Amino acid sequence: MKSIEVRITTSSRHEADQIASTAVARRLAACAQVVAPISSTYWWAGEVQQAEEWLVLMKTTADRFEDLAACVRELHSYEVPEIVAVPIVQGTPDYLEWIRRETAPERGE
Repeated sequence: MKSIEVRITTSSRHEADQIASTAVARRLAACAQVVAPISSTYWWAGEVQQAEEWLVLMKTTADRFEDLAACVRELHSYEVPEIVAVPIVQGTPDYLEWIRRETAPERGE
């Protein structure tokens, strides 16, 4: 089973912590780290914007991505939240197995 890291950004530490804890509690992510603050520059509403944001990194499996993305959308304040996944190309077998085990749907949601 392919492991991935899902990255999102939020406008506040509170929102980042809420999304991280909900995703882990629902077993959509095995773990989540909040990295903050970061400085973001992006296009929005036809102009370049700058904002302070919080980055959330969540480890999960590719099979859980859609459910995790739905959870993020449910809790996120942005109209178009950043929700991107990058593959975990390599990791220790025990860590990758831990991700798989902790995000297995049969563990309960």
